[in-house]
Formats: sequence, structure tokens, C-alpha cells
Amino acid sequence: MNAANEEIVLLKDGLRVDGRKPEELRPIEMKVGVLKRADGSAYVAYGETKVIAAVYGPRELHPRHLQNPEKAVVRCRYDMVPFSVKQRKRPGPDRRSIEISKVTKEALEPAIFLENFPKAAIDIFVEIIQADASTRVAGITAASLALADAGIPMRDLVAAVTTGKIDNTVVLDISGPEDQYGVADMPVAMMPRLERITLLQMDGKLSISEFKQALELAKEGIKKIYEKQKEALRRRCEIDDTP
Repeated sequence: MNAANEEIVLLKDGLRVDGRKPEELRPIEMKVGVLKRADGSAYVAYGETKVIAAVYGPRELHPRHLQNPEKAVVRCRYDMVPFSVKQRKRPGPDRRSIEISKVTKEALEPAIFLENFPKAAIDIFVEIIQADASTRVAGITAASLALADAGIPMRDLVAAVTTGKIDNTVVLDISGPEDQYGVADMPVAMMPRLERITLLQMDGKLSISEFKQALELAKEGIKKIYEKQKEALRRRCEIDDTP
């Protein structure tokens, strides 16, 4: 940490700036079916990071030369609304949003039975309405719920979380200050029931032992997020079944 950041304390007496222990998740909230005009939708909050995801399809893909005769084409757009950050974000796509759109799509595709829908498109929209770090993993978790809400057949849900290193400690579910002043962060997405990782990135440096610790911490956090996903879907089903 440089001189400009010396006053930033990320870990004190074993607790982080928001009072969490290193292995604790932020409070997580999930709702399914939040948009009436989408085929599937979900709202997910990881602490102060708040996301809405919408899914449209499967539907016939036009123009036809874009169609894949063997499977559906997944199209994904990740975006941060201008008021999602303290300094107003310029509207429209930028290099970062294009990159996250790509990795979100790639994290979700292995979970979908794409071969069931040849020549079709599945469109996924992820909107960050408030950002406090870990936006891509919250977006992936929300998009997975929206796909399930749309009734699209899936091998498993995809849940995601970011681990990282602050000072000399590996921690789970990076928040804003930790993202800004920490040593490293590592987003991980996986299909928990199948124990298959679909996304793993890292920014910063971790030793081999720290990487292994961060990955195990991510897996444990993802299991808890997965249970919350299933609970949100059960609540959705209960509402639909209400006379």
C-alpha cells in the first residue's frame, strides 16, 4: 500500500472494514420474476452491489445467417447504469463492459442445454444498478436465476463470488474498499452440484498456497450462494402456485 493509502485500514483485530470475518459473505438478497415483460428475470444484491438480470428467449435468431443449426446462440450484455457509481458513468458500452459481457456469457453457456434449441437465440441482459465491487459475479448469479426463471433447461445453476487478498489475509466476497486497496481479487463461478468451474480470473498476485486457499474459500461461499438461489426459486414457485 503506498503512502497515499496508508490511512486505509482493511483488516483490524481479525475483522474487515464492514465488520465481517475473512470467511464471511456480505448480506445477500435474491428475488426471481421481478420484470413482467421478460421471459425470466432476477434481482440479486451482494451487500451494496445490486443487480437486475433479464432473459429473453429462446427465440428464432434473425438474421438467419447468424443461426447455428446445431444449438442456440447466447448473447449477453453487461452494463452499469450511469448512477451505479459515485462518479457518474458515461452511458453505453466500454472496454470493461464488453469484456465482462464475454466472460459472463462463457460462464453461463456450459450450464445451458443449448443443443435443445437449434437456430435460436437466448438473450441475457445484466444491469448493475449499484456497484460496490464484485459486480461480475453478482451479475452471473442473477443471470443464472433469470435463465431458470425463463424455464430454460440447465445442467445446474451457476453461482459466483470473488475472493481476494487484503494485507496478508485471504478473504471471501470482496467489497468496494477491498477491491480498491487490496492486493488481489479472484472472481470464481461454478456449477456447484456438478463441481465444475466455469469462470476463474485473477487480478494481482497470490502465492500457490494463497491461490489454493482462495479457491477453497470461493467454493465454500458459492455453496452458500447456491442454497440462496434455490430458496429464491422455491419462493417463486410458491407464489406461482398460490390460488
